[in-house]
Amino acid sequence: MDILAGLAEGFAVALTPLNLGLLIVGCFFGTLVGALPGIGPINGVAILLPLAYSLGLPAESALILLAGVYYGAEYGGRISSILLNVPGDASAVMTTLDGHPMAKNGEAGRALALSALASFVGGTAALVMMTVFAPFLGRVAVGFGPGDYVALMVFAFSCLATLVGSRPLKTIIGVVIGLMLATIGIDSATGVMRFTMGIPNLFDGMEFLIVVIGLFAISEALLLLESWTPVASTIRAQRDNIGERVREIVGYRWTMARSAVIGFFVGVLPGTGASIASAVAYGVEKRMAQGDDAMFGKGDPRGLVAPETANNAAAAGAMVPMLTLGIPGSGTTAILLGALLLFNVTPGPLMFEQRPEVAWGLIASMYMGNIALLVLNLPMVGIFARLLSIDTAYLVPLVVMLTFVGVFSLYGATFDLVLMLILGFSGYVLRKLGFSLAPVILGLVLGALLESNLRRALSISAGDWSILFETPAAIVFWLLAILVATSPLVMRVRRRKAT
Repeated sequence: MDILAGLAEGFAVALTPLNLGLLIVGCFFGTLVGALPGIGPINGVAILLPLAYSLGLPAESALILLAGVYYGAEYGGRISSILLNVPGDASAVMTTLDGHPMAKNGEAGRALALSALASFVGGTAALVMMTVFAPFLGRVAVGFGPGDYVALMVFAFSCLATLVGSRPLKTIIGVVIGLMLATIGIDSATGVMRFTMGIPNLFDGMEFLIVVIGLFAISEALLLLESWTPVASTIRAQRDNIGERVREIVGYRWTMARSAVIGFFVGVLPGTGASIASAVAYGVEKRMAQGDDAMFGKGDPRGLVAPETANNAAAAGAMVPMLTLGIPGSGTTAILLGALLLFNVTPGPLMFEQRPEVAWGLIASMYMGNIALLVLNLPMVGIFARLLSIDTAYLVPLVVMLTFVGVFSLYGATFDLVLMLILGFSGYVLRKLGFSLAPVILGLVLGALLESNLRRALSISAGDWSILFETPAAIVFWLLAILVATSPLVMRVRRRKAT
């Protein structure tokens, strides 16, 4: 009853004309931010934060606006991933694996509609779980130690082996390349420079957005230039029936259920994020489809629905530790946490009692935001799909212009543009050799987290490796990793016995 009363108060706050208008503006701006390569939800929220403060908005109104940008960007990230094979941010990397092949097969409208519906289901399901379990999950998440995170990272890496199931060696090589990129920069523990070649711009490591844009956007532009034919001749933009997509998405209800749960619980863990959630969900879904996974990576809708459901569920899950414990669950929620403090709101368990209009108003606005994003996105599916009919002669300069603007806007450094071009050519070579770029990106993301948590764990235990297996959570993740790694062999043996 307390939860229902809190939600009722929250909806009363969120439904005021001011907050409703700010919610729609935030969702629309967030969708654009997510669709533009290189900007991402972190930069989108950071851009609007000074504006929200300078306008003198109440705390709850400012948070509703900024949160709208946050999960709007999670929706928008799928647009460039599907249409251009350029992920808007890290969480959209997995969407490219099956979303772009669907677009190339003439199913751009179908892919965009399914991804919008999956995003809605994932976000809404996570919000329900957040409403019911937030206080309890916040306490569990804060109890996660570095050893537990190491086990979680190993489990995520084991799921990566499913990304390119027919070419596991190339997947492993891609992950190793990502891990190597993650080691560049000054070692935070010892202060030793690693693989910087004396270049000051590399002292802080490889900027994630530069790597993503270079490997995906520039390599995609080079591939388009190589063929130099109108995109419409190879990618057909077709009208799509939204009603049919709604009926189709119901058929993937178990895929969405699994992915929503995975996304939410991974999102709750501070520092993990939607990129890990979408990778794990994709890997689990492909494992569940053993024997029927031939189309994964070639345009299987399940490979699109799973990561889109998971990354939106993770976005909601990341709000749990921020609201209940004052611990940011992701980079974007760290900015939202700063916004709360800027407006003299102290996050934590007492916030629900002391500032219920902020806590419950934010949660209620996220329910409404999911509906608003669905209403905004579905009618525009046909418009987005028609972008594919643009001639290559115009599309390539457009993609390159967006990438240069996005990268240069980060720090205004010419070196970043040069590095982006080098990475883009490297990505082009890898793709010509048959490598998937997703394992490279995820190796970069997970590698940094794995190294930092492994060193913390060994520092705490004075070099005793048993700390990685001490807690029940760590043991569960290790067992899951072993299960995922050995399941292909077990399935192969069973098929041989059956024949």
